This record gives sequence, structure tokens and C-alpha cells, in this order.
Amino acid sequence: MTPSVKQPVPKELDIEYLIEQLTIEEKVSLLAGKDFWHTQNIDRLNIPSVRVSDGPNGIRGTKFFNSVPSNCFPCGTGLAATFNKEVLLQAGELMGKEAKMKGAHVILGPTCNIVRSPLGGRAFESYSEDPVLSGHAAANVVKGIQNQNVVACLKHFVANDQEHERKAVDEIMTERALREIYLKPFHIAMRDAYPKALMTAYNKINGVHVSQNKKILQDLLRGEWGYTGTVMSDWHGVYSTKESLDAGLNLEMPGPTRFRQQVPTLHAIQTNEIHTDVIDDNARAILRLVNESLKAGIPDDVIESPNPTKEASDLLRKAGDESIVLLKNENNILPLSKTAVKGQEKIAVIGPNAKAAQDSGGGSASLNAAYKITPYEGIESKIIEGGNSVSLDYSLGAFLDRNLPDVGNTLINEEGKKGITAKFYKQAPGAADREHFETFTLSTSKIFLSDYKSKHLKPGQLLFYADFHGIYIPDETGDYEFGASCLGTAQLFVDDELVVDNKTKQVKGDAFFLGLGTREERGVKKLEKGKKYNIRVEFGSSPTFTLNKAALEGGGVFFGIRMISTAEAAIAKAVAVAKEADKVILVVGISKEWESEGFDRPTMDIPGATNELVDAITAVNKNVIVVNQSGSPVTLPWINKVQGFVQAWYGGNELGNTIADVLFGDYNPSGKLSMTFPKRLQDNPSYLNFASTHGQVLYGEDIYVGYRYYEKVGVEPLFPFGYGLSYTTFELKDLVVEYDQEIINAKVSVVNTGKVDGAEVVQLYVSQVNPSINRPVKELKDFGKVFVKAGETKTLELSVSVKEATSFWNGYKNKWQSEKGKYKISVGNSSDNITLEDEFETSKTYFWLGL
Repeated sequence: MTPSVKQPVPKELDIEYLIEQLTIEEKVSLLAGKDFWHTQNIDRLNIPSVRVSDGPNGIRGTKFFNSVPSNCFPCGTGLAATFNKEVLLQAGELMGKEAKMKGAHVILGPTCNIVRSPLGGRAFESYSEDPVLSGHAAANVVKGIQNQNVVACLKHFVANDQEHERKAVDEIMTERALREIYLKPFHIAMRDAYPKALMTAYNKINGVHVSQNKKILQDLLRGEWGYTGTVMSDWHGVYSTKESLDAGLNLEMPGPTRFRQQVPTLHAIQTNEIHTDVIDDNARAILRLVNESLKAGIPDDVIESPNPTKEASDLLRKAGDESIVLLKNENNILPLSKTAVKGQEKIAVIGPNAKAAQDSGGGSASLNAAYKITPYEGIESKIIEGGNSVSLDYSLGAFLDRNLPDVGNTLINEEGKKGITAKFYKQAPGAADREHFETFTLSTSKIFLSDYKSKHLKPGQLLFYADFHGIYIPDETGDYEFGASCLGTAQLFVDDELVVDNKTKQVKGDAFFLGLGTREERGVKKLEKGKKYNIRVEFGSSPTFTLNKAALEGGGVFFGIRMISTAEAAIAKAVAVAKEADKVILVVGISKEWESEGFDRPTMDIPGATNELVDAITAVNKNVIVVNQSGSPVTLPWINKVQGFVQAWYGGNELGNTIADVLFGDYNPSGKLSMTFPKRLQDNPSYLNFASTHGQVLYGEDIYVGYRYYEKVGVEPLFPFGYGLSYTTFELKDLVVEYDQEIINAKVSVVNTGKVDGAEVVQLYVSQVNPSINRPVKELKDFGKVFVKAGETKTLELSVSVKEATSFWNGYKNKWQSEKGKYKISVGNSSDNITLEDEFETSKTYFWLGL
């Protein structure tokens, strides 16, 4: 018999032909993933597999462990703070290019859920509290991705706004809130960019999980919006077989399937519990996804590669520069000078984030960044440019780490470079004739082996062992704390002395994805400055775990080292440094350990002793600038004590350079807040109704999310939505509104009245003069950004359809309603600074549906 030869995949599948040719078993197999990152292929009919990849902060590829380095973009709330549609488009295009380099046909992003509360664990991953800003941001990123013939998978549809009980929580909300706030970003992105794939949310809405909600997936998405793209689940976000298929959840991810197994699914089909037309319709959607993926032209044997180009770094820096928001600048303390005016000048750089690179929040958005510039490194490079007439001093000041810090960039590996040597074995430590089969060099001591595979292990073999080695050289003599948490077992040795035992007695903690691992066990040993110490961690994979036999595949281990110091001692050292400085840059905030997928923040406060640090520094030095890194608001009780305040988000690879660009004036800040910063958590509209209570959460604030609430009830925030300062001044004038019953065009002149070139964001809000129902004071409807040289004037034009500008959701009619009457157009450079107004009037009331 002549062996069959695999035929080349055609440029486009004939979907209806394949529907006729596929067996019912093959159709069912298409409706769930093959593995964690791939759809099922059918070689008999030349139907290829589609590869997907996280995510919203950059393209990780198909590996958590020892992944190919990636470019990390500023977080979603930072990208939205650019208010620059063109930069968002360019970011999407770069994501699309890099997806091809990772062999990915589909990017699992962007995320356009609403930042309902500052406490939301994935708030950083979304764009804004405002649905219009969120929608335009998502639409432009989607356009950019799909310009590269890569599929964008918009997520999480809909209202995945908290992490607490995210797979179980039932979100109780009005249809009006669902339509006007939570669905609106998806509505805009569908209308303007049409993402070819959509990912459902984990949660329920009004009693039904979204992934099996026919009202949302069939009636609204497919029927009302006319969507023909592919709908996939979030990972393990399927809760039924029949209901999810009937609702049009085309693809269960990841594989292998939990709910669409051959025997029970075929039985349901044979007994007419599931109609064959339902199977065909879902299979068609998978084949449409394959056709869209074929357009990328990615070869089957692609080898994942990074993108270490200047063009990529330049765009990441541009996006980062534009994302940073200057919120306070008393006495023009900023920008700083790279050169001393009179003699030598000293700048102290202090804070837990100064020498840490907070590139992204945690969870599926995090990745192995190709490089990371810390704020201290960025600032230092500016001083070097200036000729070193300004000197730098540094102090940690306060601890931020939830667990002991990553030492991947501190240890020295067997090659004499920074990093960790990892050696893998088939037998446990101490075994006779222990067989070593693989060695890696790692850049992190936070080692997640959930997807570790080796040709030296049998298929499905999860039991293995690894030793992680490195040399540690202390900067100071003193007592040092060593820690290790694991999903498996781990023991940490210093010069062969057991210091941490997380093997013989394990206690459940919150380590690893969704808190499946142990707590961090710690031990103490005195070390001498400059001496070399051999650090070894002996790890056993997930089958050795004593607490949970259902651990994630190979498991993992996190370990860290830190000199023991009290908060008081760390602050005292920082105060001594600050006393000697002319100016102090305090780099504070939170990190992916505190803001992450899998859990929500317990409070809006910065953890640890940061507030005490700021109070102590401002008591001895009046020239203090605070740089805050977080993906969402934090409490700032000391804001009136500092002269400068900069919101820098999680800034991706170039975070240190972008912070320094703004601090030293190489970039004139132009970012605007993508969400309101309240004075305290209690002022936030979701305060009484955030997190799950016995499986439910009431969206009691209804449509009054963010600035809509603060303006309606007259609560003054700390910093309003859309706010941000510049090193120059702008005037908006000569507003001209053209209205033709379908489109509103507004032209405004932007004058740079200062001495520095810069960019200004113009925001257009609309309000109804005498509404028949309760409506917000005003709502953002469009925005634009324009660069204007000092002394010059440019005209910016904004445009919005009348129906989008005027409509609210009528719950009685179950339609959008554009009401006859007068409307006010308000134009300004933030939600609280409206400088130009005009009116228009509609001549009739009408109702509408669709996009």
C-alpha cells in the first residue's frame, strides 16, 4: 500500500464542502481545543490547527516556562491614558507582527472590560471606566492587529469586572447598565473594527453564565449585532455541554475538552438532545476562524522568535511616554535639569519601585519581557547625558514585595553571568545513579512549570525533579531571609545547609495561578558582605505535592532572598539620604504581586510602609516628586505634602526610560487619566457592592460608573477623569459645530500659549438639556490628540453620530432611544475643565437596534 501524503493546506477552506465531508465525530472534535494553545486539526481533510497566544500586554507565545522573550507593552489603562487613537493602532500593528513571529494566528486580546472599581484584579488589563474611551481604544488595537492578518480575540464578553468568585458570581444589573456601560465598548469595537474572534467572560449575568447565555450570545451578538466571527470560552470557562453549544459558544478552551467529549456529546446528538444543525453551525464558526488564520501565512514549522528591533523599542517608548500623566507640579518643580545650575546638585532616588521594573500586572497578561529598564536606570542615563554634574544617591526606603523578591537578576549562574542554572532529573535528590537529562539558564526565580515538556520524559509523565543553582554575593553583612513557595515540593540550601523546608510539612497559601500552591516558608541565615554563597533549591514536580493532587501539570517554585530589616530601619536610611539631597524622586506604587488576575485588591491603599516613607521624606525635604506605578488608583494621603506627582502605570519594557523622559522634560507629558482617582475608596460608586456575597454582586450604581457618579452626586475626586498637566499651556477656542441630523462635527482651535512644544487632548462630551429620564451630567462621546508647537495654533475636528451622541437604553421598549430635544456639546481638556459649549436640537424621537 502506498503511504498517504499530507496535502498542502489550501489558501481558503471551502466551508460548506467540508461540512458535508466531516463526520459527526470530526465536527465534535473541532469544537474544543487540542491542547492549551491550539485548536484541533483534521489532517484527513487538510484542516490545520490554529495557534492562539496571550495577550493584552504583549505576545507571550505558547510557553509559560522558559518562554521566548517578548516585548511588553504598557498596561491597558496606560495605553488608554494616551488618548491617542493612532498610537493605539500602531501598538496593535506591532502586536500583530510579533504574533506572527511567535507563530500565533490569534491574539487573546485586547481586554475591554470596564474599570468598575479600583480594587478589580484585572483593572490594569482593561482600558477605562468610560465605555467610549474603552471602545475606541479596543477598536484601534483590534484594527492594528487585524491589519497584519492576525485575528484579534476581544475579551471578556461581558462584565468580567472582578476576580472574586469570578467563575461563580452572578452579576445582577439592569439592562440599561448592561447596554450603556458594559456592552458599549464591545459595541463600538464591533462597529468600527469587527474583531474576528470573541472570548466569553467567566461570570453569570442575571442568573446565567455568559458562556451559555442565549440572550447575550445568540439574540444580541449574533442576531442584533449580526456577528459571524468565532466565539470561544475563557480558559476552563465552560459549564455545560448542550447549553453552551445551543448558545453558540463555538470553541471550548483549552483542550483536552471537559464538556465536549465524544461519547456523551454524540449520545446527546443521537437522542436529539442536541440538534445536528447546532453542531454544524458551531463547526462552521471554527472553519471560519481557520480561514481567517490562513491569511497570516504562518508556516507550520515556524520557530518562535523575539523582536529585538529598534523600531519596536521606539514604539514602546513612544506609547509609554504618551501614557504617563502629570498630576501635580507645584512651583514648576518639573521638569528636572540634567545639569546643575550652581555647582554640584544631588538627586535622591528612593522607593521600592526605583530599582524594580514593574512592567505589567500579574496573571495571563504577564510575560517574559525581552528587557526591562528600571526607573533608576532611566534616571541615571539622563544624568550621564548631562555630563554627571548632577549626582544620584539611592535608598530602598520601604518594602513592597508580598513575598521575598525575585533573585533571577541577582544570582550568578554556572556561566558566570546573571541568572540561574536549572538542571532536570528523573530521580529525587540523593538517589543512586541519578539521571540528569536537561539544563536551562533562567532569568527568574519565579519558575512556573505548568507547561514544561521534555522529549526525555514519557508522554503524560509529570513526575520529575530539578535543582536550581546560583551564587549569591551580599551587599551588606547581616541576617538574610530566604523563602520558597511551591506547587510541588521544595527545599532551599545555602552552602549545603538546609535553610527553607517546603517539603516535609506544607501549608496551603496563595502562591501560583489562582492560589493553588503553598504559603511561602522562610528561614534565616547570617551572611557576610562580598562573600560568595552557593544557593541550591531542590524541587519535586506536582505529583510530590502533599496538599493537592490536581496541581497544574508540572507545578513550580518561587524563591527569594532579602536582608532582614525593619520598616523603621529602612525608612531611617532613606531619610538620611533625603536630607543630603537637593531633590527627591520617590518611586512607589504596587506590583503584579498585588494587582493580578486571580484575586482583587483588599483595599485601595499602597501596601507596606510606603505612606510612612513619604511622610518621613517630606518632613526633611520639601522638593519631593512622587512617581506612582499602578494599573488603577491608589490612596494618596500625603498628596498635599509633595510638589510633584506623576502617574506612570505599568510601563512595559521601556518603563524606566519613559519615566525619565517625562521627569527631565525630554518628553512633554500629554497623558490624561483613563479613570477617576477618588480621595478614598468609600467615594467610589461600587464601594457598597463590590465582590461576591454568597455568589451574587449587585451593580447598584447602575449606569453611574466613574465620573458619571462623581458629577451626578457632587463628590469631588482627588483627580478627575481625563485630567493631566503639561509643561506648556493650551487654550481651546473657536468651537464650530456642524449638525445634519445624522452626524455632529465639532471643530476647535488648539493654541499652544506656552514656551514648550506639546500635545493636547480635546474631549467632547454631550448632555441632554431636559431629559425625560435620569441621565448623567455629561458623557464622553469623542476625543482627539493634537501636537502643537509653542505659539502655534492647530484645528482639531471631532465627529460622532447623532444616534450615538443622544441615545439611552429604553428598558420598556428594549431599544435604544434618541429623544427629540436640545443637547449640549461641552468641549474641554478634562472632564472637570469644560471651556467651550454649544447646543444642537433633534427634530424627532426614534428607536434603533444594531451597530
